[in-house]
Amino acid sequence: MSVFIDNNTRVLVQGITGNQGSFHTGQMKAYGTNIIGGVSPGKKGQSVEGVPVFDTVFEAHKEVQADASILFIPAPFAKDAAYEALDAGIKLLVMIPEHIPVHDAMDIMAFARQKGAVIVGPNTFGLVSSGKCKIGIMPNDYFIPGPLGVVSRSGTLCYEIVGQLTANNIGTTTVVGLGGDRVVGLNFIEVLERFESDPESKAVVMVGEIGGSSEEEAAAYIKASMKKPVIAYLAGRSAPPGKRMGHAGAIIEKGRGTFESKVKALTAAGVEVASLPSEIPALVKKVLG
Repeated sequence: MSVFIDNNTRVLVQGITGNQGSFHTGQMKAYGTNIIGGVSPGKKGQSVEGVPVFDTVFEAHKEVQADASILFIPAPFAKDAAYEALDAGIKLLVMIPEHIPVHDAMDIMAFARQKGAVIVGPNTFGLVSSGKCKIGIMPNDYFIPGPLGVVSRSGTLCYEIVGQLTANNIGTTTVVGLGGDRVVGLNFIEVLERFESDPESKAVVMVGEIGGSSEEEAAAYIKASMKKPVIAYLAGRSAPPGKRMGHAGAIIEKGRGTFESKVKALTAAGVEVASLPSEIPALVKKVLG
């Protein structure tokens, strides 16, 4: 069973004629993603990588019946593009752009809840159901099928960890990038719930970082509700006090969100916390037997 997406998921690309949209359309298609249309106002009738281009999401959705959309739209225009997709009936929206204004992101999440849709991101690498469907910008070669679910706040750290797992012949079921902004759609708990109910995901790797309280909240959920083993890695151990890190979400406030507080919460929940990304393959092999 796949989590969120599978080989039947029909995907739109918003901003398909731009440099990023066209390049990653080719990469997603090469992975096997079923891309059935793209959207770029004023470009109707063109094609990108053999994918037909429409002027609007409404038009595209009416013609090709999409399940999901990925958004390669500059941050100032992302809210309008997200609203258009959600209003047209898209139920899974992957938002790649970073630097979307916080109030815009809050409005998008509220509208998605009204529409019963799932948002991945913003400021995300996307998500992939390994060997079946990739909606995002992650490198194709690292994501091979296997028994491990992965959820991460960081893109580059996730690539490093999944790459090391792949080098050790450990594949993944689904890999989800939550995004690094202050306001995002999916959170750790929502993804952990899916992995807990997925019979193919035998264990989970969480990749977190300093700032916010999402890892502590996830630890409480793991302790109360998860039977599957969880392994974690946290970035930011050596961050200088008061230093803002790369992600807008990596901000420590009022003593919450420190590296120490997250490790303490996760350890108390029975989670194995790796000191280095290179330790994760051995920990996974240990819990999988």
